[in-house]
Amino acid sequence: MIVWFDGSCPLCAREIAMFRKLDRRGAIDFLDVSAPISVCPIDRRELMRRFHAQEPGEPVVSGAAAFVVMWRATPLLRPFGEAPRWPPLLWVLERVYTAFLVVRPGFQAAARALVRRRA
Repeated sequence: MIVWFDGSCPLCAREIAMFRKLDRRGAIDFLDVSAPISVCPIDRRELMRRFHAQEPGEPVVSGAAAFVVMWRATPLLRPFGEAPRWPPLLWVLERVYTAFLVVRPGFQAAARALVRRRA
């Protein structure tokens, strides 16, 4: 499967680093959309705005649905990926993800400031 993420976002980069460690089978191809990439099925700006993923033979999904398919591809997190097959739970997760997007710029700024202070 493919996961598109914003590598310029310190929060996103850290989270993807964790998922890379959990992906011991190498089932996920992580593509940083802040760098030039060749596989870009939708508008790059949209890829930068929201988290996107695609399972083989399936359409590209974004937001909470993208996290769900990534969890399913990660054996340790698979149960968390199976539970949201129940639509009301996926709806709640999407609302939480959408709320996070509102505060994400503030978290990104704080994370960047922390990185600068440590350097």
